[in-house]
Amino acid sequence: MSKSTANPRMQAGLVGCLTMLVLIGVVGWEMFHWTVNRVYVGEGESAYLRYKGPLVFGSRKMAETGQFGKLDQNGVQEIGVLEKMLGPGRHFYCPIWWEVKLVKDMVIKPGEVGIVTSKFGENLPAGEILVEGELGQTKHKGVLRKVYGPGRYRVHPYAYDFEVKPTVATVAGGLTKHNGWVDIPTGYVGVVTNLTDNKKISAKAGIQEDVLQPGLYLVNPKEQAIDIVLVGFYEKSITTNLQTDQQGRLKLDLSGEPMIADDDSGISFPSGGFKVHIDYTAIWGVMPDQAANVIRNFGTLDAVETKIIVPQIESICRNQGSNFTAVELLAGETREKFQTASSNALQTALKDKHITLLNGLVRYIYIPSKIREPIQKANLANELKLTSEQKELTAKTEGSLREAEKNVDLATETVIVETEKKVAALKAEGAKTAAETKGETVKLVAEIDRKTAELEREATVMIGEAEAESQQLLEEAKAGKFKLAVEAFGSGDAFNHWVFATGLPEDIKLNLLYAGQGTFWTDLKGFSDVMLGRQVQQTPPQQQTRPQTSPQPQR
Repeated sequence: MSKSTANPRMQAGLVGCLTMLVLIGVVGWEMFHWTVNRVYVGEGESAYLRYKGPLVFGSRKMAETGQFGKLDQNGVQEIGVLEKMLGPGRHFYCPIWWEVKLVKDMVIKPGEVGIVTSKFGENLPAGEILVEGELGQTKHKGVLRKVYGPGRYRVHPYAYDFEVKPTVATVAGGLTKHNGWVDIPTGYVGVVTNLTDNKKISAKAGIQEDVLQPGLYLVNPKEQAIDIVLVGFYEKSITTNLQTDQQGRLKLDLSGEPMIADDDSGISFPSGGFKVHIDYTAIWGVMPDQAANVIRNFGTLDAVETKIIVPQIESICRNQGSNFTAVELLAGETREKFQTASSNALQTALKDKHITLLNGLVRYIYIPSKIREPIQKANLANELKLTSEQKELTAKTEGSLREAEKNVDLATETVIVETEKKVAALKAEGAKTAAETKGETVKLVAEIDRKTAELEREATVMIGEAEAESQQLLEEAKAGKFKLAVEAFGSGDAFNHWVFATGLPEDIKLNLLYAGQGTFWTDLKGFSDVMLGRQVQQTPPQQQTRPQTSPQPQR
């Protein structure tokens, strides 16, 4: 075999081998790429990447501590975790250089909140505990001020800790603090306690004056605590314990007053050597603008009632009641003064503590029987005397009433007679006026008829004269018309001819008869033919050689 023949075969074999190797390499690479390099991120998941560095050659620059790996100025990838996260789908990264870690999305259900803590960034300034910003946009380490509500979030676990918490109410020192999802119902307000300063809105730590109105709020438990306060009015009554029988009915003394069972119950104070008890009811309340002060100074509404309302009622009633004797507390006017004085004093005291008083009512005053019975007997005697005087006065009044009734009857009869008299006079006057009016009417009618006849006569004369004058003018106009016509035609005969011509019918036919020499009767031989519509043309023998001319009609 010659050299020229072997080389082409060797070259073809070499090309075939190379092609086969390339195909094997490509298929092998694709299999490696789709099996080893392939990373699948499912629905509801994400993945973050960590660059391991070059295998043999290349820069092995490490990312700074607490920072993501990124490209430097020369385009070299730093070794470390990348900030970019992979979403659901198919991705291809070689495990020799890359580490891929799947992460479940953070899901917050209704009624839960998400608290985020940033691991990257600078330390917070002194006095601050919350980090401003959103996920992926923070500059400091610490708990984010923003909390996250229900939803699905992709959170990088290398940079953030995401904690899901249910909405709870914490109790501390007898006070219930709310955070997370805070639902403030109608009729309530939310008193906000800031746990730290918020420079963004210039809010200081502590209880805020502005309250939250009814609604649903998302509150960071690291930032705020909410007290839910019922606003409106409340009733507080301080009553005296009274004696009752086995059926639960009140026991009454001989004068019909209830009997006190416990001498230390209710509000009591000395008066003239005796102890007086009273029942008192206060209608007090907290308005929305007072809620923050109540939480700040007293903590709860129960504390307001036990520490402020009850002590103030007892103290004011004792102080004001000591200024009145027991006898004065029984009388109406002085008892009203005690009621007014105690209510005004209580209102002033509560107003200083930012609490509203709607009403302060003294409901009952229990006076000891030793003081009450003599006063009641004296009052009873006075009432009996007054009753007797009233009876006597009533009898006199009744006599006067009877006399007045008789006077009324007499006056009624008098009015009836006078009325009938006036009615008769008015009827007579009316009849007279009617007759006079009728006569005047007849007279006026006759006068009008006379004037009407005169006007009709004058109208008849004027109409006759007008008709005669118009007839005369008409005749004159006709005569003038004929005169003008005659003058226009030049003579009367011409005018008559014109009148005769205008009177002929439009369809008239004229037949001309020729009358030659001889008598007229000799020419009548063709008259019948003419009258019957037949035309006979005759030419005289003597004129046959002359040209024919139109005969002249003879009248």
